[in-house]
Amino acid sequence: MSVIEVEQLTKDYGSHRGVFDVSFEVGEGEVFGFLGPNGAGKTTTIRHLMGFSKPQSGAIKVSNKDSWKDAAAIKREVGYLPGELAFPKNMTGKAFIDFMARERQISDMTKTDHLIDMFELDISPKLDTMSLGTRRKVAIVTAFMHDPDILVLDEPTSGLDPVMQERFIEFLLEEKRAGKSILLSSHIFSEVDATCDRIAIIKEGEVVSTVVADDIRKNENKTYKIEFADENEYQRFVDNTSLDTTVKRPRQNQVKVEIKDENIKELFTDLSQYQLNFITEEKFSLEDYFMNFYDTNKSVSSGEEVLSHGIH
Repeated sequence: MSVIEVEQLTKDYGSHRGVFDVSFEVGEGEVFGFLGPNGAGKTTTIRHLMGFSKPQSGAIKVSNKDSWKDAAAIKREVGYLPGELAFPKNMTGKAFIDFMARERQISDMTKTDHLIDMFELDISPKLDTMSLGTRRKVAIVTAFMHDPDILVLDEPTSGLDPVMQERFIEFLLEEKRAGKSILLSSHIFSEVDATCDRIAIIKEGEVVSTVVADDIRKNENKTYKIEFADENEYQRFVDNTSLDTTVKRPRQNQVKVEIKDENIKELFTDLSQYQLNFITEEKFSLEDYFMNFYDTNKSVSSGEEVLSHGIH
């Protein structure tokens, strides 16, 4: 069952700015990653999903409610963490959190207090005097304090230090285990890779790939970095090999070879004829997959060849 449905969403601001025919869904209990650099269309999509903007065309539903017509109900139910933070002036962190608790009719502040402790948040200063990281913590608390079943998180760790980024990922995994449905918009590979079940890659307002995260982790293509004992051995390999040598570094006598699992025996048979300093496997990562769509020297089709299974 899908709790978030985005179907052919289009909002054209001109000069190819906006989002175009964007479609995806988030299943119940799923963490869905929305991955792309700043300006790719992630926030525009989320603002439509939360009812801040009306689509030119397409349909968006959250818990079977129309995102535009039922925006007020969706805002009450969903835990929303915006990418750009805007807080009331002259209000302390405590006053704002208490205000949000009253708005959401929260009488038991146990979870709120737990979040404040977890993220080591000092809520006494005024919001406009807080650092970006501290204000981000306030936003995290208010997004999760009412224990929502659906969460929409736009660049949630922006401004957090590395320790708090890691703490947030651990917390998000706890929420995932609790069965929450989460849309995570990010440009940070590590947090998407650590938490997401499926991932959509957005480029210039268009979804160019949707992939099951485990299909990337279990990818049958392997990359090996090889350093030869000397220049002669390196050159002899380069001149004679039929393997797919993707990177050549003659100054270091190194190459990188991409190969499928089924051909690994061929690789090691070939290498037995050479003197090596080392050979190491480089794991195929989400970043590798992503860069096949953003590397200007490669086409989208080359990305599909990298991981032919799991793309929709």
